[in-house]
Amino acid sequence: MKKDERKKIEFEKGSGNVFADLGLTDADELYVRAQIGFGVFEILKNRKLKQREIAEVLGIPQPEVSHLMNGHFSRFTTDKLLDFLRRLDQKVTIKIGPHKRGEPYQVIGFAS
Repeated sequence: MKKDERKKIEFEKGSGNVFADLGLTDADELYVRAQIGFGVFEILKNRKLKQREIAEVLGIPQPEVSHLMNGHFSRFTTDKLLDFLRRLDQKVTIKIGPHKRGEPYQVIGFAS
């Protein structure tokens, strides 16, 4: 393909919440669940537990562990994901402050 025949690719800056960018009505909730779910996933991956062991620690059936480890976080409520963190002996701190224009409404961070 010649240089002058290449198509121009257009980019659009995202909001930081892919679910909102897709126009989903429950975008904020999905974003929070995805962030917390990924944090749970990372903790479990770092502990190198087998799915049977994860099921025991989290108090869920093995098929649900499979969904969790495959990133299907929308299957779990925010409360359930927070319970997983408690069962993994993780401290959860919630900070509330004023929203600034252009920032996401929820920010999830994990200590290293």
